[in-house]
Amino acid sequence: MKQLKKVVSIALVFSMLVGCSLFFTACGKTYEIALITDKGNIDDKSFNQGAWEGVVEFAKANKISHKYYKPEEASDAGYLASIDLAVKGGAKVVVTPGFLFEVAVYEAQTKYPDVKFILLDGAPHTPFDAEGKATFETKANVASVMYAEEQSGYLAGYAAVKDGFTKLGFMGGMAVPAVQAFGYGYLQGAEAAANELGVNVDVKYHYTGNFEENDTNKATAKTMFEGGTEVIFACGGSVGKSVMSAADEAKKFVIGVDVDQRYDSATVITSATKGLGASVVQVLESIYKTNDFDSVYGGKTIYFNAANEGVGLPTIVIGDANGNAFDRFKSFTKDDYVIVFDSLVKGTVAPIRTIEVSAKTGYATDDELTNGLNLNKVTVTAVQ
Repeated sequence: MKQLKKVVSIALVFSMLVGCSLFFTACGKTYEIALITDKGNIDDKSFNQGAWEGVVEFAKANKISHKYYKPEEASDAGYLASIDLAVKGGAKVVVTPGFLFEVAVYEAQTKYPDVKFILLDGAPHTPFDAEGKATFETKANVASVMYAEEQSGYLAGYAAVKDGFTKLGFMGGMAVPAVQAFGYGYLQGAEAAANELGVNVDVKYHYTGNFEENDTNKATAKTMFEGGTEVIFACGGSVGKSVMSAADEAKKFVIGVDVDQRYDSATVITSATKGLGASVVQVLESIYKTNDFDSVYGGKTIYFNAANEGVGLPTIVIGDANGNAFDRFKSFTKDDYVIVFDSLVKGTVAPIRTIEVSAKTGYATDDELTNGLNLNKVTVTAVQ
């Protein structure tokens, strides 16, 4: 009898171990809100970090378990595998920061109809075929969150020229819609300020073709600075680190992107930000508090802009209640900023988001930029 009890006990223990390994949510800690990082890290000073800060803010305030998952590989399959892992880990809400998740979320939205997805800066679709075509569909369990990058870029370009800069640079990563919109807004903001001041502005405009920190991107920034460029809008994730390094050596300046990057380098005078954390919090509130996710966000593409805190320049210094977020400008002040920001909120200024570009790469020519954005005081040179 004792031997039989021992066998039964061993069998039960084995059964529990197998159950925990296959269905660990039943035996271990579960996490209700999950974020999947893209190929960057959680402290990337960009999309991953900004989105995660929103998750943490909401989850801690409402005592909801949360966790982030880093994919083993930066691919559609890798991202979907991490979503699978998050759902097995108990996730009821999955946050995916960036357009790189569009294909993975397209698959996941059908695979997990009871899970809500917050896709930042993208819309679910199938992989593009050889002709550049894809099927787009945002199901009712997905919130497709976009940002008015053209407004944020506009504020950056306007502030730079109003502060006295007349030789500007733009270094975008890939010519994807979000990066293009940042750049187009930047040129239009510079144009508006140049008209107000009665000055002419030169802009060197370049796409790096990647979002990396590398020697080539630093060399490009160095060449721009040596050619007279005074400030570069670094709009390409880790490309910014390369630009900051070159700016530090050249004693020149940088405009950051996505999140406030003043804490990364003294060369950063301001940043064209997206309200990544704020937008994540708002969608989570619709799920857990106001219960209007289905009517407001589900199955829709929602743009966050100046009117709903979706974009802007930093107005506070983190950790310093008396800090001045405009202290790296020579003359542009918060009062100046409030005036131009309000013009975006009211819609009296409406920057162009897209223009016709003939090249399949998305790289616009000088003429396409000039004519498409109605530039007169700004002379733009597309640097290939």
